[in-house]
Amino acid sequence: MSAAPFVVIGAGQAGLQVCDSLRKLGYAGELVLIGAETSPPYQRPPLSKKFLAGDLEVERLYLRPDSFYAKLDVALHVGREVQRIDREHREIEFTDGHRLAYAKLALTTGARIRPLQCPGVERVDVFYVRTLDDGLRLRARLADVGHVTIVGGGFIGLEVAAMARSLGKEVVLLETLDRLMARAVSPTVSAYFADLHRAHGVELRLACAVRALHDSGSGKLQVSTDHGPDFETGLLVAGIGVVPNAELAIDAGLEGRDGIVVDVHARTADPDIVAAGDCTLHYNGYLARQARLESVQNAVDQAKVAAASMLGQADAYVQVPWFWSDQYDAKLQMAGIGMPFDDCVERGERAGGSFSLFYFRAGRLVGADSINRPVDHMACRKLLAQGTMVVPAEIAREDVDLMQLART
Repeated sequence: MSAAPFVVIGAGQAGLQVCDSLRKLGYAGELVLIGAETSPPYQRPPLSKKFLAGDLEVERLYLRPDSFYAKLDVALHVGREVQRIDREHREIEFTDGHRLAYAKLALTTGARIRPLQCPGVERVDVFYVRTLDDGLRLRARLADVGHVTIVGGGFIGLEVAAMARSLGKEVVLLETLDRLMARAVSPTVSAYFADLHRAHGVELRLACAVRALHDSGSGKLQVSTDHGPDFETGLLVAGIGVVPNAELAIDAGLEGRDGIVVDVHARTADPDIVAAGDCTLHYNGYLARQARLESVQNAVDQAKVAAASMLGQADAYVQVPWFWSDQYDAKLQMAGIGMPFDDCVERGERAGGSFSLFYFRAGRLVGADSINRPVDHMACRKLLAQGTMVVPAEIAREDVDLMQLART
């Protein structure tokens, strides 16, 4: 009897990276990649950016051409959903009842949208941005409306707002907290982007929650909030976070707390099962604590560690987290985890739309937010990765070459 294959459940960025890394590390056995969506692995970030604006076609979203999977000798199964993991027999069961044995299993199941909850939501059409189907549906609908309402002032909501304004739509954005991107950036960065969106014509309603939705009967939605009068909109988009797809692991008896719990090596409590990407609550060696990170960087870097663990290698995940967001002509790049901080240093010109904020905690650099300052961003990533000690006064001096600091 031939050996059972290595199986990867979840055909996104992390799942593809596990397969690629396994081959690069020398695994020559049978390899199966399973995706519930009908598309091959694709990029998600452009769905709320260029793709939404119509500047990017579907084929350009795909992470690899079809020939890649043949060359890598990966059996790609799309449109297949796994409903159960049988750890005792080391098998997975699909929703159609078919079972597949595995020698090692990687869970890269990602996350799903957090649905909007309010009276009337079940009777109206709410749009989201998570899957390719979401993006196609939203792009088609966006072409037919003049007014867009966005619920959520995080990265997705703001990126959709920027794209909608670039297409000439009227935009109202509702955020329950008192500032934008409050969980990710400092008040200074929040204020900068609030001013940027207002300057582009977006109506921001902060500290404002949706209370009810109604079908007006005229092809529009009536939106009720806890502040101000009701209003009508042609399209409502919700971007209020995601929920990790941890149920397969939890139902199989593995630990799940806001994600599939894994160690610094991406291993679950089962020696034959690893997990990586948005679905994991992992021990992050750089942060020295458990974290769940939603980013391409995390998906790629943790997947490499997961692949090594499947082969019995003890690589550790200690990468510096980094993120980005494109809104209008502003590229926000974040390195490290700056919140909370007790000291902050600014470089560049805020008025000119090119500046960075470097955050310190207990005298140590912990992160930076850079707007149109890519060199600052890369320097901060290097400084954090190397653990280089720098002082705020040094960072504040424009004549100090940060990349040179990172090289010393």
